[in-house]
Amino acid sequence: MDSSLLKRSLAAIAWLSLVSYTALLAPPDDPQTWDLIRRLSLGQWQGINLLIVALFNAMGLWPLLYGPLLLLDGHQRGWRAWPFAIASFGAGAFALLPYFVFRPLPTGSLPVAWPPLLQKLDRRWLTLPLGIAIALLGLLALQGDLADFVQQFQTSRFIQVMTLDFACLTLLFPVLLLEDAHRRGDRRRIWPLIGFLPLLGAVIYQGWRLPLPKAKSLSASDEATAAAIS
Repeated sequence: MDSSLLKRSLAAIAWLSLVSYTALLAPPDDPQTWDLIRRLSLGQWQGINLLIVALFNAMGLWPLLYGPLLLLDGHQRGWRAWPFAIASFGAGAFALLPYFVFRPLPTGSLPVAWPPLLQKLDRRWLTLPLGIAIALLGLLALQGDLADFVQQFQTSRFIQVMTLDFACLTLLFPVLLLEDAHRRGDRRRIWPLIGFLPLLGAVIYQGWRLPLPKAKSLSASDEATAAAIS
């Protein structure tokens, strides 16, 4: 099977599985879920397991880490990725997986020019505040109650779906990372391993990756490599 078709098929299976599980198999809604979300959003964390607080806030960081790479990918493919990037702030993997299902095939060449906004988003120093935020969330999570989290995961629809969403985003990011690394001619072997580190791997990659290449057509050998990883 062609690798592009395989990626689309796996993304479609993951998307349908996530939606089906949420609709049919996840625990029933808790009447207090909306109050919990409100308190988490407003920083009213008294009495809430700090593992849940850390996970909720981590879900807000994923779109910021996906966004720059997603927009670059969409621009190179001649497709608008920004609706998916924006929707991911509220829907996480539920919004991002369809992008990987429906995006066009790679063109095999770089665009004529990178838009100024994408060039600004590509600056390495932007990962510094995200790295600090991830470190703080890690310290927060260490103070949480794992046994209580497991119990809530088993009984709470919101906690369970949020956890599965986080796992999907973690497993999906290496696909975008490796494609972005190839775009830059960055073939360091560490990236496939780094990509699977939740959140932290994304920050490490975006802080140490090579700069964006100048617009140019890819060579025949590069086109073959692009087809192989797509």
